[in-house]
Amino acid sequence: LAPPIKRGTQGGIRKGGASFFAGLATIEPDRAVLDKIGDFFRDRLQVSDDGHDTEDAVRLAAAALLFEAAMSDYDLGDEERSMIQQLVRQQFELSDEEAGALATLAQERVRESTGLHGFTSLINQHWGEHHRLNLVEQMWRLVYADGRLDDHELHLMRKIQRLLHIPQKDFVSAKLRHKPE
Repeated sequence: LAPPIKRGTQGGIRKGGASFFAGLATIEPDRAVLDKIGDFFRDRLQVSDDGHDTEDAVRLAAAALLFEAAMSDYDLGDEERSMIQQLVRQQFELSDEEAGALATLAQERVRESTGLHGFTSLINQHWGEHHRLNLVEQMWRLVYADGRLDDHELHLMRKIQRLLHIPQKDFVSAKLRHKPE
């Protein structure tokens, strides 16, 4: 039997010991997760420990959004997985091995994630509009990799547009550039 739902003191809903506030949730960077990401890059990419943790976390967040786009139609094929590795390799100037490791870690983070906000807020904090728009361009390439756009993919892309604060005209232009003939 589920614990009774009670009203919290702040207007949120309490279920058992957890409190849920609609629209007020903020995601703080989890130090353990950031440490794990930093360890990953130090171990595999020989990144020095002089402030690259944030850059590594943003790279991981961007790669995770690419996986979100690829999986939004519930069909992640080998072609899309390969395309993600190619995109992160080019974007971040990584070797094939490094890109594969980043893609694997990003896919794991997507499976563990409860939403997009953690990824998009980190990207918004550290990337300008130009870099965010470039990420959306890459996401459109992935979405159209199978030659079609389904409703789930469109819904996700619109949500990401809002979360990354991409202007509508730029969003539509990017979509049209990657739409198959």
